Amino acid sequence: MIRPSEAFRLIHINWILLQHGLDEVILALHFFRPLRFILYLNPWYWIRHKKLPPYPVRIRRALEELGPIFVKFGQILSTRRDLLPEQISNELARLQDAVPPFPGKQARQIVEQAFGRPVEELLDEFDETPLASASIAQVHTARLKNGRKVVVKVLRPGIEKIIRRDVGLLFLIAGLANRYWSEARRLRPLEVVEDYKKTILDELDLHREAANAAQLRRNWEGSELLYVPEIFWDLTRKNVLVMERITGTPVGEVEALKAQGISMRQLGERGVEIFFTQVFRDNFFHADMHPGNIFVEPDGRYIAVDFGIVGSLTQADQRYLAENLLAFFNRDYFRVAELHVESGWVPRNTRVDEFESAIRSVCEPIFNKPLSEISFGHFLVHLFQTARRFHMEIQPQLVLLQKTLLYIEGLGRQLYPQLDLWTTAKPYLERWMEEQVGPKAFSRKLRKNLPKIAEHAADMPLLLHKLLKDAAEHRLELQWKSEELQQLRKQLQQANSNNIWAVSGSAMLISGALLLTLGPSILLPASVVTGAGIGLGSAGGLLVIRALLRT
Repeated sequence: MIRPSEAFRLIHINWILLQHGLDEVILALHFFRPLRFILYLNPWYWIRHKKLPPYPVRIRRALEELGPIFVKFGQILSTRRDLLPEQISNELARLQDAVPPFPGKQARQIVEQAFGRPVEELLDEFDETPLASASIAQVHTARLKNGRKVVVKVLRPGIEKIIRRDVGLLFLIAGLANRYWSEARRLRPLEVVEDYKKTILDELDLHREAANAAQLRRNWEGSELLYVPEIFWDLTRKNVLVMERITGTPVGEVEALKAQGISMRQLGERGVEIFFTQVFRDNFFHADMHPGNIFVEPDGRYIAVDFGIVGSLTQADQRYLAENLLAFFNRDYFRVAELHVESGWVPRNTRVDEFESAIRSVCEPIFNKPLSEISFGHFLVHLFQTARRFHMEIQPQLVLLQKTLLYIEGLGRQLYPQLDLWTTAKPYLERWMEEQVGPKAFSRKLRKNLPKIAEHAADMPLLLHKLLKDAAEHRLELQWKSEELQQLRKQLQQANSNNIWAVSGSAMLISGALLLTLGPSILLPASVVTGAGIGLGSAGGLLVIRALLRT
């Protein structure tokens, strides 16, 4: 049931869509389709559409007018290049997250309410003029009682209520699209909105952001490549975050960086190294590394800010990703296809040779170009689009990784256009793989598991004695628990119960006579009864029995 506030918001959204010439979006809905012919017969419609900017531009402008939540959604949607046409993705990437600030006095009140005392008791100075303003929060400069310069990040007042309302509307729109839009099955709008909901609600908790920053700071303590500002936990709450104030040049100001004598090639290569180190060494990466969140010190060291979105991978995903990248570098497409199947990213019944052929068709044209012209990020996009034909499931953690990689490569090429991400990354990945499978990896895992081994070592002789004794006395039992077997058992029990109540005594007598006369072949075809390897102990037997039960 749509509430009145939601209904008014929907009307407002539709009005903005009409203003920006996106009436085809509205008329694509099932219950508006009968009205399309009225619009199409109107000469004004055709004259107006000839004067309108391209379709992707209209989408971007409509999102900007709809407000900060839709801008944020458009930014995240722009990273789903595996789902959207390239022209729309490129246009959505231009969305700016700058919005008008809210009053500084209101920010002061939020800080005082969060701590229950005046700002003067907490800080020596607090500048009410915002340093920066975004859709979720805004930042003010301040000074601690001990003289240290800090920034105070304050959530926008009432932002959670606004976000939850607009996210609810996005779910409503996505639900309608899922029901009436022919492309919904491929683009999966409900899953896109669900991903967005999780991401943006996480950003509303500044405690979480502070914890992310603290973890990254520990990972890069003393590094010459990346600096992460210090968090002041005593002055941090869910809606207020106090962090060390940094000084540096925004990474997008290339001319200013060159004027400081900073090597653009070194800066680009360091960015690549930072990314792969976060992903593979630390398994904890900054997933919002756009130019607005990156600064550079005079010595060329990066500074990162805004830690609301971070990502991590499972050890299995880490391993598969590294092996995939190395296989691409070596043009071993069969191994790439195998890894996709082994990892479960594509269904197990996928034909590896067909998948290999599809991957080769994407990779070979790229490899035939000079390395300086290869876009690694767009290569991944085309690969995901190809994999989608083979029902490859979108992995949320890999979407964040893809988004970050596109940011890093775009930033690197802006700093140093000749940057070759592949050549820079390959030696790092090779070293990492050697550490994972070589003697060092064995030694590391042994040291890690040594306490568990020592804990159970004393019990091993007794367990071994019991095992041998049970084997000698023929008391060993093999216990196999399977969800499929449990389900099969329940189905058989249910079927048996139904038969007892549904079939009369005479019918049971007839069935018994048939079974005695004809044997088991009345239930199963001869090829199944006599076939080798068919039984409860094999996956093939389970599939045959389940298929027969469905008939």
